[in-house]
Amino acid sequence: MIRSVSLFLLAVVFAVGVRAEAAEARRTLQYAPAPVDNPLKGLVPYQGDKRDHFPHSLEFSYLPYSALVKGYDEFDWSPLEKMLDEIAGRGHQAVFRVFLEYPKKRGVIPEFLIRDGLKIHQYVNTNTQPLPPAEVETPDYEDKNLRRSLKNFIAALGKKYDGDPRIGFITAGLLGTWGEWHTHPRNELFASKAVQQEVMDAYEAAFKVTPVLLRYPAGDNNQSKAKNAHRRFGYHDDSFAWATLETGKKSDSWFYMSLLRAAGPEAEAKWKTQPIGGEIRPEAWGAVFDEQPADKRIQNFRQCVEATHVTWLMDSGMFAKGQKPERIERAQQEVRRMGYEFHAPAVTIGPVADGKLKVSLEVENRGVAPFYYDWKPEYGLLAGSRAVKTFAGSGRITGLLPGDRPRIWTDTLDVRGVKPGAYTLAVRVPNPLPTGKPLGFANAAYDAATGWLALGEVQIR
Repeated sequence: MIRSVSLFLLAVVFAVGVRAEAAEARRTLQYAPAPVDNPLKGLVPYQGDKRDHFPHSLEFSYLPYSALVKGYDEFDWSPLEKMLDEIAGRGHQAVFRVFLEYPKKRGVIPEFLIRDGLKIHQYVNTNTQPLPPAEVETPDYEDKNLRRSLKNFIAALGKKYDGDPRIGFITAGLLGTWGEWHTHPRNELFASKAVQQEVMDAYEAAFKVTPVLLRYPAGDNNQSKAKNAHRRFGYHDDSFAWATLETGKKSDSWFYMSLLRAAGPEAEAKWKTQPIGGEIRPEAWGAVFDEQPADKRIQNFRQCVEATHVTWLMDSGMFAKGQKPERIERAQQEVRRMGYEFHAPAVTIGPVADGKLKVSLEVENRGVAPFYYDWKPEYGLLAGSRAVKTFAGSGRITGLLPGDRPRIWTDTLDVRGVKPGAYTLAVRVPNPLPTGKPLGFANAAYDAATGWLALGEVQIR
């Protein structure tokens, strides 16, 4: 009995000793806001380099269907290639949409479809605020040849571009005015649920990596939209901070959060696995970041971000010239809250033994949404700011939700062959786009110029 008690006490002392040793090696890391232009999040200008106006990592552009589709199985990718290369050349990734109808634009529908009998509805669209009404050409979405063309195009687009690092997100487009999946006020001209289902089926089959976003959440009881809550799509709210939050008014039942709730629990949880994007409503551009917006119809930006878990938003307000410094400062504070924000609160670095270095990095998400791409971390031994040797990390950043306990990345690094000396152990998450910025940590020790987060000093003997 005495021997058993002695062994138990010895085990307790040993366990305490192990914990103390680990605690001594554990180092806390200081928080600091992550870069405003972290990749794949934040405000998005129309195609062009607007970094001198506001930080950004994404650019948006539209493309007419006729620019890419020349026949049922004939495609010209050069306009899309030109757009993607220009955006990537600035170190940014693209968000794009292909449309079949756009007020005031002609020649959007391919001629071969018209020759084959596609009916076109021409009328003045009055739903163009803040721009004046303009003529639009709406195709007959039930046309069998158009439906064949759409399915073939989506399949070819996915085969060529799914997983392309130049692309951040695709909005499904194709159907409705501006590709926004409505023809309001001529609602009778919009695509039937059968056509919508065909388009969604084609996108799901064609895209396994690059996220595709739909305009409207829809559940079983939506009268005009085919159910999509169960599908592998994100959403984009294109009247953000104007028609986002629920008001309780029946006339506002089309507002994003009202539609999301009506679509059911699967739609409400969508942000956990699929990205939410959109566009700040033009009437709210810029002004949404004022302390007290003059237009009372503008909804509170922070409340909208927290309710929707939005990752990116198109905006032309903050990319216009002449913004007041205080508006820019508030915008940067609020935009940082969008999407993910990864902070490393602590790291445990073991001693080098037999040419191996063990490191355990704690990572938490302080944002409002996860990161949706499986980017891989890597460690580096730095001499000054230069990496002497890099090591692939096994940690994952996908699926780490806000409020989750810190995820621990544990790796054993093979440092054999490294010249003896003192080094800084650091970590980074490279961008698969060669010209793109790495994912930036919300840590004081993060160096935005190099993409490395310094973790601690290591002595190689």
